[in-house]
Amino acid sequence: MNLPAANHLLIADPFLKDEHFKRTVVYLCAHNQEGSFGLTLNRPFHHTLDQLMDDVRIHDIPVFIGGPVELNSIHFLHRLPEIVPNAEKITEGLGWGGDFEWVRKMLNEKKLSKNDFRFFLGYSGWSSGQLEMEMEEKTWLVAPAPTQIIFNADYDSCWKESVKLLGEEFEPVIHYPIDPQLN
Repeated sequence: MNLPAANHLLIADPFLKDEHFKRTVVYLCAHNQEGSFGLTLNRPFHHTLDQLMDDVRIHDIPVFIGGPVELNSIHFLHRLPEIVPNAEKITEGLGWGGDFEWVRKMLNEKKLSKNDFRFFLGYSGWSSGQLEMEMEEKTWLVAPAPTQIIFNADYDSCWKESVKLLGEEFEPVIHYPIDPQLN
C-alpha cells in the first residue's frame, strides 16, 4: 500500500459512498504530522470564476469544488511556482496558492494563460492521523500525481485515468459499479 504524501493523488475507492468523495481524485498539497490538505480535481462547480468574482474579466475559467471544508474560500494550483508571488512550490513546475490579486491582474491583462491554473472553492482536509486511519479502512488508493491529471480539462475521465496510474492489475476497478448491489 502506498502511503499518502504531498504531490500524490488520493483516488477514492470504487465503492466509497461518501457524497463528498464518491469517485473523486484529490491532489494532496500537504501531508505532515499536523494533518493533510488537498484539492478535489474532478468535481466541477456550476459557475465560472468571473461569475463568482466581479473583478475577473475572463469569462470561461472553470472552478472546482476542492472539498467540503470552507466552501467560502478560493484556492488554486498552477504551473508557475517560480513566477507567482508567495506561491508554495510543491514540485518542479507545480505551485499552490500565492498572491491571488496579482494572478487576477495578470489573467485580466492576458499576461498569464488560464490553462496554467486550476481554481477551487473549499478544500479537503484531514486532522492529524485521520487520513492514515482512512487508508487503513481502504478508503483511498494512492498514486504519484502527474501534472496532466491535475490540469486535465476532462474531469469526467479523471478518476478512471488516475486508477490507470496504479497499474494493469487495477484496470478492472474502472468498470466496477458504484453500488455493486445494483448489479
